[in-house]
Amino acid sequence: MTKNTEFGDDLKRSGLKNTKQRTAILEILEQNDQPMAAEQVFLELKNKDMPVNLSTVYRNLETLTDRNLATKLNITGENRMLFEYNQKVHRHHLVCLGCKRILTINCCPLNDYEKSLAKETNYSIAGHKLDVYGYCPECRQKSRGGK
Repeated sequence: MTKNTEFGDDLKRSGLKNTKQRTAILEILEQNDQPMAAEQVFLELKNKDMPVNLSTVYRNLETLTDRNLATKLNITGENRMLFEYNQKVHRHHLVCLGCKRILTINCCPLNDYEKSLAKETNYSIAGHKLDVYGYCPECRQKSRGGK
């Protein structure tokens, strides 16, 4: 089964029409190792000679996020959202406040806390998001004047 077929199946299971644009957006997100802004996805589509408006890309990304086919990352201090293909794997991000590089953290330190919190509050916890902010070694080195 090809990736495009898998994307088409995912769209269908999510109750969405399988369009070339949606499939291409999912493909772009899946192939990238970093979350992407809508503008970056738009440029990738243009590079593939796919006629599309930026507003259409935004709408499709929001729809894909609503249907859990993509995930949205809101970087503190930034006025934009980043999107990535939903790998169906729980993960968090480490974000550099200097260069804006994003490192994916695949392990979750909150599993035990989440269970404890559910027991303590009698909530049925549906999930959580955790993004950690700081400065990468390169940005720290630059701020020290290369020392």
